[in-house]
Amino acid sequence: MSTHPADSLLEIHTSALAGMSKMPRHFERWAALAADEYCPDADLSEERFRLHLVNGDDALTALWSRHLTAWDFAENPEWAPDTSARTDERRAAVYDRLRLGSDVRKALDNAVPVAKVPGATVITRKFTPWYTPEGAAARSFYWSSYEQKLRDKGWSDAAIASLDEASRAVVERLSNPEQPAARQAKGLVVGYVQSGKTANFTGVAAKALDAGYRLIIILGGTLNLLRAQTQRRLDMELIGQENILRGADPSDLDSLVGVDYVGDDADWPQFVQHGGRPSTLGAFDIERLTTRDNDYKSLAQGIRALEFEKREPTLPLHDPANIHHAAARVLVVKKNKSVLTKLVKDLKQIHGILGELPALIIDDESDQASVNTIDPKKWERGSVERTAINGLISQLLKLLPRSQYVGYTATPFANVFVDPGDVEDIFPSDFLISLPRPAGYMGVQDFHDLNSSIPSAERTYANSQEKAHVRGIYESTGDRLQEAMDAFVLSGALKLYRADHGVPEGPFRHHTMLVHESVRTDDHADLALRINSMWHEAGYSSTTGHDRLADLWDSDFARVTEARAADLPAPDSYAELRPYVSRARQLIGAGGQPVIVVNGDSDRYFAQLDLDFDRTPHVWKILVGGTKLSRGFTVEGLTITYYRRTTQQADTLMQMGRWFGFRPGYRDLVRLYIGRDEQFGQKKSADLYEAFEAICRDEEVFREQLAHYAVMVDGEPQVTPMQVPPLVAQHLPWIKPSARNKMFNAELVEIRSPGRPIEPAAYPSNSAALKRNTERWRPVLNALSSTPKVFTNPPDSSSSVARTFEALAGTVTHADLVNVLTQLEWERPGHFEPHLTYLRQLDGSLATVDDWLLISPRLTASQRIEAGILGSVPLSLVRRTRQTGKTSFGRIASVEHRTAAQRLIDQAAFLPGAESPHGIAVGRTTGVALLYPVVEARTRDEVEAAVRNGAADPSKIVMAFTLIPPASALNADRRLVRFRAKNSHHVNEATVPVDPSQQPG
Repeated sequence: MSTHPADSLLEIHTSALAGMSKMPRHFERWAALAADEYCPDADLSEERFRLHLVNGDDALTALWSRHLTAWDFAENPEWAPDTSARTDERRAAVYDRLRLGSDVRKALDNAVPVAKVPGATVITRKFTPWYTPEGAAARSFYWSSYEQKLRDKGWSDAAIASLDEASRAVVERLSNPEQPAARQAKGLVVGYVQSGKTANFTGVAAKALDAGYRLIIILGGTLNLLRAQTQRRLDMELIGQENILRGADPSDLDSLVGVDYVGDDADWPQFVQHGGRPSTLGAFDIERLTTRDNDYKSLAQGIRALEFEKREPTLPLHDPANIHHAAARVLVVKKNKSVLTKLVKDLKQIHGILGELPALIIDDESDQASVNTIDPKKWERGSVERTAINGLISQLLKLLPRSQYVGYTATPFANVFVDPGDVEDIFPSDFLISLPRPAGYMGVQDFHDLNSSIPSAERTYANSQEKAHVRGIYESTGDRLQEAMDAFVLSGALKLYRADHGVPEGPFRHHTMLVHESVRTDDHADLALRINSMWHEAGYSSTTGHDRLADLWDSDFARVTEARAADLPAPDSYAELRPYVSRARQLIGAGGQPVIVVNGDSDRYFAQLDLDFDRTPHVWKILVGGTKLSRGFTVEGLTITYYRRTTQQADTLMQMGRWFGFRPGYRDLVRLYIGRDEQFGQKKSADLYEAFEAICRDEEVFREQLAHYAVMVDGEPQVTPMQVPPLVAQHLPWIKPSARNKMFNAELVEIRSPGRPIEPAAYPSNSAALKRNTERWRPVLNALSSTPKVFTNPPDSSSSVARTFEALAGTVTHADLVNVLTQLEWERPGHFEPHLTYLRQLDGSLATVDDWLLISPRLTASQRIEAGILGSVPLSLVRRTRQTGKTSFGRIASVEHRTAAQRLIDQAAFLPGAESPHGIAVGRTTGVALLYPVVEARTRDEVEAAVRNGAADPSKIVMAFTLIPPASALNADRRLVRFRAKNSHHVNEATVPVDPSQQPG
């Protein structure tokens, strides 16, 4: 027992908080109980506690950070039922239960601020709760070990608490492994490209093992390299040294035959150590049926390894008397037909026990190989034909009636394509969880100025992601390949400089550049030869080469680094950096070959490359290729990407997202050189940067929709997983059931949007339909005043100055606006119907909207083209284009205009009676409508061509709009979305046969 006052206080607080388990309790009482054991005379006053916090007691602060953060992140705890996680209200509820005084509360808030980060979004069907905080705390051997490993790796308390909650959300929706009745649950976890999904499923595996799951099968990629990476990660962070050694003496070489890692993996000392065989510590052992170098093997070994001993032979294995004493089995297997066939064959030879065995199948990159891609038209009558991997997964699920399936992906649409009516397939019928964007992650928001209100001319390295990180390749710029290679050398030198000036060098171990121009392997060889020649001719040790790098430093890297990484060490001039350029050149050119071609997809091919980022000390290379790099293969240290390949497939385009990921200590050095005018076909060109942004927007819309409808209403889910496909199909019409003779049974009939924008995008392309729609808007256009009003948006996070714009304004009654909206034609029939169903009811039947403020924004004088429309006052015409390969436009309303409209709605809802921000009064029952006369065009000349003698041709005008109903436009049930079953006799079925009378002849 410690006698030092500070140590005794820490011991007392540690004991008191540990005793509270998952719930905050009266701290003074628990501390007094702990003090009786450790130090009866200790000063337990709040003032002493406060002083320790204020004076920077790191150990005490870290202790309280762990507990406060865990309580902050807890989802729907019984002890704080009316508070949301990660809010000031939750923290106050914690303090109230601890009964802490105001001074200590302030000190704790300063020392451990609330981490106000988003949580996971959960779409779920109703389930029976079984995974309680108390039960999880009572059996937490492997989770606690994994949690400590993450702390040792430097994870923050907030990151660990976030993982804790997200993994809990998965495990609690699996079936209770102890329950008598067998039931399978299927779910999908959606992360971000290269964002750390492995950490989540490792956490899920740890908690599932602790809860009683005794067979974990992880489907880990299509290559041995990927499978081995996943195996090593699990062995290091979850399974641990004692389970790997299985009693072998690390110092006895003879006993280590067949044991991996010991002696050939420099990180072996960092593998988890449990302090003894878990079975001797009151827990259970894990037996690995696969190792780093060996995938699943067949027959005798497999059968013997899958035999489970029961402590109570007369009871089933899943009974609590047996399951918590039985050793667990873990397999990391490749998504390979022969490997999975061996596993299925072995399982078929084990009788009886499989029906009692709680199992969990985790499918990493579940949209790759796992989805059934056979065209349903080829299915034999009455039977489903499956691709090899899909069929084998289906067999595993049949052989293991107590197995649960959880898929992990960053591109969810392939899994949404899975037929929800195929009960043997992998549709996530029980839950769909969207993980939050992790802290420190570089994703689409870090390369694109999504929704930025800053005019292009005012964008800088500090306020524009595109300007900081993206370097466009146009015909006028040349191919910029030499510049990209120079950037690779320069960024490598900067990493070495930072490592030499106190920045942790771990993230700089690998330094890579990815070049991707073509899918043809012959082109890869030619390109690699060209880059190799360029490298040797670049003169990185000559005056010419150094002059070129100095110019790039001055014109690009020095400026971005100053704007984005002022807290990191930076050279005052290129001369100070020059010695590090020499070292970078040596590392990249090591072995005489700076370039590696990566265009194979076989295990033998990757073994030859020696591209194992885990086991190779330093990979500083230029990688040429890209398409054949299997999903899940993380290019470590990726800093410079050069991308010019054209593709029309969204999933292939998503592979461009390799430049996403964690870039600690070098975010400011990341550059994307990308084709902005790439030729394909005979007369077509593509802006790859814009194309990728469009794909990302679709995914963001998907995530936003899930988050919007995930809120429970009266304990019931608004949307279940089976309703997600038709919900998503409202925006992405290409999502349909896989079988042509099936349709989604759930029909989306109403979307309610109180206080939120409604912005349809699928306007007609037919000129006659456009003309008819324009004519229908005539009575509304006539309500616009000819005198413009000025709208002002105050300074905010996007701009430090106020922004203004002019607009024509007017008011129409709700009935008049709905009358217009009801008559409109759309490119896709029914596109606007769910919104219209809602708007029609705002006549008092659902809620009351009296009128709508019309705002028709004017462009700046230099950009403005005005024209009257069917006799209206002159309106500012707007140029927009439809998305590539789609009938719908991208965003219609500009960010500034939508911000102004939203402020009016919010002020009416939350600050009634306050002075209007624009001198325009909007009441609680008034909506705002932004109107845009759009000309579908790419150039100013095309817009001018739609005007003659000051009047616009109505057949060339798309009357586009964004509506924001008042926040009060909702009734007491608070439900935001409504479905109905097309076939009411099969309400619980996801798909139903198409009515032959409704099919086209």
